[in-house]
Amino acid sequence: MSFARVRALAIVGVLVTCAAILVAVTLFKDRQRGPVNEQSCPKNAVIADVRLPEPRDVKIVFFDATGTSNTAANVRAELRHRQFQVTRSEEPLERTDKVAVLRYGPKAVGSAWLLRAYFLNTAETAFAIERTDDTVDVVLGGGFKKLATATEVGQALAQLGRPQEPSGTCVNERT
Repeated sequence: MSFARVRALAIVGVLVTCAAILVAVTLFKDRQRGPVNEQSCPKNAVIADVRLPEPRDVKIVFFDATGTSNTAANVRAELRHRQFQVTRSEEPLERTDKVAVLRYGPKAVGSAWLLRAYFLNTAETAFAIERTDDTVDVVLGGGFKKLATATEVGQALAQLGRPQEPSGTCVNERT
């Protein structure tokens, strides 16, 4: 072995040893204990689940406020086809000309956010802080035309951004 190779191996060995010592010291002296942005919830705030779920994890109670049973049946079938859990269907108290109304509580904030994208961000939202279930009520109105395609859902979610916690709630970073 030539002197140049021995010298190169010695330098590389010293550099590797220094890097290992630096990593060990950094890990040993690290005092960080949890998320950097951790914030505590106010005393009376309700914890909201703002994680964006997969469609198969979204539970829906479906209300037909269109006045035409064919449209509602088709939308229910399409939501099931897209792997949403349509747990039951009920009749609403009155008809509406809106596209849809999404009613939900703190445990379904992310689910409502996802469903809103399926209605191309035109669905009205109604948050009820006192709700304790994780379902979203979908009240399908007379203004409904069609559900979004997969591409349109992706674009709508990009426009909406990350789910935001409603007022009176906070997000527990560890959930």
